[in-house]
Amino acid sequence: MPPLPQRITYRVAVEKSPGMLGAMVTAIDRSGAEVVATARTSEQRHVVFRDVTVEVRDEIHADEVAATLVELEGVELLAITDEVLAAHDRGKIRVEVTREVDGPGDLSLVYTPGVAKVCRIIADNPVAAYRLTIKSNAVAVITDGSAVLGLGDIGPLASLPVMEGKAMLLKSFGDVDAYPILVDEQDPDTFVDTVARIAGGFGGINLEDISAPRCFEIEGKLRQRLDIPVFHDDQHGTAIVVLSALMNAAKVVDRELGSLRVVVQGIGAAGVAIINLLRAAGIDDIVPVDIDGIVEPRRKAGLDPIRRRVAKQTNPRELSGDKAVALEGADVFIGVSGPNTLPLELVRTMSEDRIVFAMANPTPEIHPDVARGHVRVMATGRSDFPNQINNVLAFPGLFRGLLDAAATAVTDEMKVAAAEGIASIVGDDLADDYIVPSPFDRSVVPVVAQAVAATARAQGHVRPGSQGSLETETEAAEQQAAQRAVQRAIARQFSGEAHAD
Repeated sequence: MPPLPQRITYRVAVEKSPGMLGAMVTAIDRSGAEVVATARTSEQRHVVFRDVTVEVRDEIHADEVAATLVELEGVELLAITDEVLAAHDRGKIRVEVTREVDGPGDLSLVYTPGVAKVCRIIADNPVAAYRLTIKSNAVAVITDGSAVLGLGDIGPLASLPVMEGKAMLLKSFGDVDAYPILVDEQDPDTFVDTVARIAGGFGGINLEDISAPRCFEIEGKLRQRLDIPVFHDDQHGTAIVVLSALMNAAKVVDRELGSLRVVVQGIGAAGVAIINLLRAAGIDDIVPVDIDGIVEPRRKAGLDPIRRRVAKQTNPRELSGDKAVALEGADVFIGVSGPNTLPLELVRTMSEDRIVFAMANPTPEIHPDVARGHVRVMATGRSDFPNQINNVLAFPGLFRGLLDAAATAVTDEMKVAAAEGIASIVGDDLADDYIVPSPFDRSVVPVVAQAVAATARAQGHVRPGSQGSLETETEAAEQQAAQRAVQRAIARQFSGEAHAD
């Protein structure tokens, strides 16, 4: 598969001569690139300054286009801007204040002496931090940089653009204040201890890009130590969206979810989480496979502790052998493994209404063009094909709901509720090529948030005394009125003192 195209902007000075712009565009076209935009920025007596945005194959191709412009008579190349680098210039997030400080009165309220009263309130009742500080809307996006996208172990600093991106999406989609936290430590116990020591200022923890199997140990130990939700998005975000897509795919093929025979290929972080959530949703016939074949207890090769546990919990028909055995008669293939690892001849051995989620990125286990006509429902992780399985459908709404409820944990029931919420957005528009909503559908987050918050409250996994644990709108209104009264009292007390100074 060819690499994904990149966009480069070339700033040029073009002589004011008839046909010069056309000649430049023609030269770029001949170099194999495509001009997608051109904008006049300014002009002088004899030249026009333009920004020409060009779609190129890769960095080498970008250099070739630049050389073409340098050699073109009547055109001077002034600057080159990589669209990706420009989008990351000085970072993608920032801190903003919720109240301006315009004079002594404001300062006395938000800092000294007013802040001392708030500190005493929290010291006496720590739950008050949920209404008097940012804690109620704050999530830490934490990584060690050991499994970043397709780049592998590049270290925490190099992972910062990804963590910024996750924080940006949490804010843009869920209005969650998220902060990238880089932990330069790969010993699981030390990592856990570090995170536990800084967790007090946050209402939730989003673990990101941590390699397996360490990620399982880290998440488990943090859940035991902390009284706020801990969520590893690479595991559970993927699992939630897969489950939501499968819920709707089952409807497309007119099957009950629990009746499906499912093969999951790839027993890493995402694969294990998918298996666990599918089981929680009522699917029993799940056969896990990896590079050595079916993961089952009798197998001698490649059975680490995680795979042993998966083997004991799955494969009720006790299949053994290679992937071909697992796929024969299967209804669903879910791939979170590697590119081009699902041959078409094996797809043809599956049941008649085949469901294939090939989510290796950017090259799926089987390309949709290859599978077309042989698969009833096809999904990938890519945005250029229908049915994109994208974590952004899950984590903004999930954290919005967890924070709204002041939840103390994330449970399987909450994840299933999130999946049901995502699936419900599709509604009557359900079709083979539309089983999940677009990641840009702004109706997803409130639906998911409401489902998650309601489940958290129903299960009792909310902080006693916090606004999130209130059971009725009347109680919520009373709580808000009391908060406003406290704020007015603080304002009256300290604004007078500040003006007197």
